[in-house]
Amino acid sequence: MATTRKQSAGAEARVVSADGTEIAFEQSGSGPAVVLVASALADRSDTTRLAGLLAEHFTVINYDRRGRGSSGDTRTYAPDREIEDIAALVEHVGGEASLFGSSSGAVLALRAAAAGVNVDRLALYEPPFVVAEGDDGPPGDLAQQITALLAEGRRSDAVTYFMTRAQGMPGIAVFFMKLMPKTWANLTELAATLPYDIAVMGDTQQGKPLDAEEWKGVGVPTRVWTGGKSPAAFRRAALAVTEILPQADHRALPGLNHGAVVMAPRKIAPQIIEFLKG
Repeated sequence: MATTRKQSAGAEARVVSADGTEIAFEQSGSGPAVVLVASALADRSDTTRLAGLLAEHFTVINYDRRGRGSSGDTRTYAPDREIEDIAALVEHVGGEASLFGSSSGAVLALRAAAAGVNVDRLALYEPPFVVAEGDDGPPGDLAQQITALLAEGRRSDAVTYFMTRAQGMPGIAVFFMKLMPKTWANLTELAATLPYDIAVMGDTQQGKPLDAEEWKGVGVPTRVWTGGKSPAAFRRAALAVTEILPQADHRALPGLNHGAVVMAPRKIAPQIIEFLKG
C-alpha cells in the first residue's frame, strides 16, 4: 500500500480528474492510504469524524464526490466519470489505496475496483443491492420521477421521494428532518446528485441475483458490514457479494443501522482499521 507524509486535516486540496473536473478533498494522517467514498445525499462533511478516527492509522482522503461540496461537475454524467475521480485520488496518494464506501458509495467503490483502479482492499458498509424477489426495492421509474422533480426545481420533493421510496424511510422521520432547517437545506443542496447515485446502482435493485460477470474484476480482499438493526435485505445483499467475489467476507455489527457511518463512527472505525491492517 502507498504511504505519504503526515498532513493535518482541514486544508482543502484538489485533484483534476480525467475529464478536467476538479475534485476537492482533505488529506489527513499518515501511513497506508484509504479513500472514503460517500453515499447518496452526502458530502465529505458526513465522514469528517470517521476520517479523524482513521487518520490515527492511515493517510485518509476524505473527498467531495463530483457535484457536491467544493468539487466541480460536468453537464453529462456517467458512473465512469466518478470512477475516474477515484482513480485521480488514488494516483495522488502514490498509485494505490484502499477504499471505504457506505451505501451507494460502497457500490461505487466496487465499481472502481471492477474497472481496474489500483485498490488494495475494499471496506464496504451496507451496499443497498436488492437481491431477493420479496425484498422491497425502489420503484422502477425512480430515475424518471427524480429527474422530473428536479427539472421542476422541486429539490425538497425530490429528497422526500428518494428517502421514502428508495430508502424506505418512514414519512414521519422525514417530517422531523424537515424541522431541522440546516440539515434539510444541506440535503436539498445535494438533491441534484440523486440521479448520479441511481445510475451507480444501475439495475442491481430489482430483486434478482447479482451478475457475477459485472463484478469479476474485483479480486482484492473485501469485507462487507451490515448493522444488526438494519432490514434483513442488507444482510442478504452482503452475502450475495461474498458469494460472487473470491476474497470477500461479511460481518454483522450489533446495534447499528444504515446511518451508522455518520451517527456512530466510533463503532465503525475499529472494524475498518482491523480489516485494512490485514
